[in-house]
Amino acid sequence: MYQVNENGYFGEFGGAYIPEILFSNVETLKNQYRAILEDPSFQQEVDQLLADYVGRPSPLYHAKRLSEHYGCQIYLKREDLNHTGAHKINNTIGQIVLAKRLGKTRIIAETGAGQHGVATATVCALMNMECIVYMGKTDVERQELNVQKMRMLGASVYPVTSGNQTLKDATNEAMRDWCSHPVDTFYIIGSTVGPHPYPDMVERFQSVISREMKEQLQTKLGRNYPDYILACIGGGSNAAGAFHHYLDEPRTQLIAIEAAGKGTDTDETAASILLGRLGILHGSKSLIMQTEDGQIIEPYSISAGLDYPGVGPLHAHLARTGRSTVLAATDAEALTAAMELTRMEGIIPALESAHALAGLSKITFKPEDVVVVNLSGRGDKDMDTYLRYI
Repeated sequence: MYQVNENGYFGEFGGAYIPEILFSNVETLKNQYRAILEDPSFQQEVDQLLADYVGRPSPLYHAKRLSEHYGCQIYLKREDLNHTGAHKINNTIGQIVLAKRLGKTRIIAETGAGQHGVATATVCALMNMECIVYMGKTDVERQELNVQKMRMLGASVYPVTSGNQTLKDATNEAMRDWCSHPVDTFYIIGSTVGPHPYPDMVERFQSVISREMKEQLQTKLGRNYPDYILACIGGGSNAAGAFHHYLDEPRTQLIAIEAAGKGTDTDETAASILLGRLGILHGSKSLIMQTEDGQIIEPYSISAGLDYPGVGPLHAHLARTGRSTVLAATDAEALTAAMELTRMEGIIPALESAHALAGLSKITFKPEDVVVVNLSGRGDKDMDTYLRYI
């Protein structure tokens, strides 16, 4: 019910709405990706890199003081401990090995918070491939550390000055580049967005998160499911990975937390599921923040990785069917939650992950509830913002 169908749709959301020049690329990928992903030699290469290069499995940590504070049993899936500091590397490892098997020699990517850009630059250095990263000028300025990392790794970083100079605009430029270089270029999309098969493909590469979660819960608690999984959601890749193996598990409630920005009742927000309407953006049909005549409404969030006017089609489908519960956390709530985790557990989260943590205060838990928060990234990149807040 929650898997993509043969036409690339999750319910009414998804599809591949692309320029004709990209048809061959996307069609080839659609026809070959499942066979390549299921090839034992491909799986072995990816799993080896995830273990020895990325450092998986990531720990499932029982946060005792946070648990006492919220009156339940809280576990943190520590994606912040991965090489490059976030969940993004899971997907870039898979896609770079896939690109290599398809004979591509040039890699492009878009990035908001810079974590996907760093992860893409990292695997391109590893595989000795050319790397071009598009990043909104606003994000280049607020994520300077990650920009310097990308350049040190050998990537060319292009600041994008159109629109509000954030993730949407970076994605637009990456799509234009792909149209200009359809033969030798592979576009490593960083989230569960874009034309089919990208949403499904990225979800599959990120599903290692929930696969490990099941094994770790079984070992720790003697049961392989939690009562709740909380994950932040912009495009939706970390949430898709955390939810994947629980989509058909009715005992687990899936909680997606969007970026409310200054509030969902203001013009400065990025809550695209709660406020969006059906439309097409970056190659797929989903819920998009738009005006009545279909013009994109510029999103806003303190978190560069959640500052996106749409959402992956899987998450639109999960919300529309009631399988997931969608909440929204404001900038202030996310900053408060980040400080809470830092002071209680000695872990500084990424601003994106702080939105997931903010969801804890919006739910009434029972003492026996097992709650997993997907801690999608670490806060090094956000220190300037945190210091201003402090």
